[in-house]
Amino acid sequence: MVSDGDLDREEIEEAAREGVERVSRLRAAAQRLDGDPMLLAAARRLRQRLPGDERFGDPLSTAGEAPVQVVARGVSALRLERASVVQELSLAGLQIWQSLSEAAGRGRGDVEMAILFTDLVGFSSWALRAGDAAALELLRQVGAAVEGVIIAHEGRIAKRLGDGLMATFLDAQDAVDAALDAHEALAGVEVNGYRPRMRAGVHWGRPRRLGGDYLGVDVNIAARVGDAAKANELVVSDPVLERIDTDALQAARAKRLRADGAPRDLHVVRISRS
Repeated sequence: MVSDGDLDREEIEEAAREGVERVSRLRAAAQRLDGDPMLLAAARRLRQRLPGDERFGDPLSTAGEAPVQVVARGVSALRLERASVVQELSLAGLQIWQSLSEAAGRGRGDVEMAILFTDLVGFSSWALRAGDAAALELLRQVGAAVEGVIIAHEGRIAKRLGDGLMATFLDAQDAVDAALDAHEALAGVEVNGYRPRMRAGVHWGRPRRLGGDYLGVDVNIAARVGDAAKANELVVSDPVLERIDTDALQAARAKRLRADGAPRDLHVVRISRS
């Protein structure tokens, strides 16, 4: 004889099995839609039409620390066994976010700007003798002096490069004034009797903003311009010289920049304050 309690239990178990089966069918249907080739192709075509980087989501484009890049790394880190419509649409939304944030930010997007590179001449040899503690203290003092001047001239630190940095400015005069002021600021820096000697180079171009970095031909050229400077010197390319007031400056004779990756017709000039 079957009791009412046994019937209730069987009904509950049957309802539970039906619920599990229903959820399994819905999950399977969702997975089929998520991997549907036509929907995937449509999502990818959509990304091609949207503003921003249609390949946003790869390691290079999400290398920065801005919120959109951090979120995109999380989405991209979901290593799915198959291509996913949901993932593509998620990245499409982040792609728009990234594009809007670049358009609203200073020095971002496809705009012309001044690119400054600096580094310390002879630092590595000195650091080898002085040791880590002294080298770190020197870098702290140099960073405070140089970066403070750059920010005061409305520059933006793009990246730090050990004993140097790359910065961007929307105005060439600001970049030149910042570099010259940085040389003067370093005159007050000394660690264990050692005074840092900085070289700097400024180029004008149109670098490509990608993730938390700037890339492209003009960035490479700017680095080569910086390499052309000697200790305590500032060297600028001729496009920079055309955009600054030279009345209060002394300019040496222009020389062709002989460096791999630099245009053959590009010239550089060593400048200083009168």
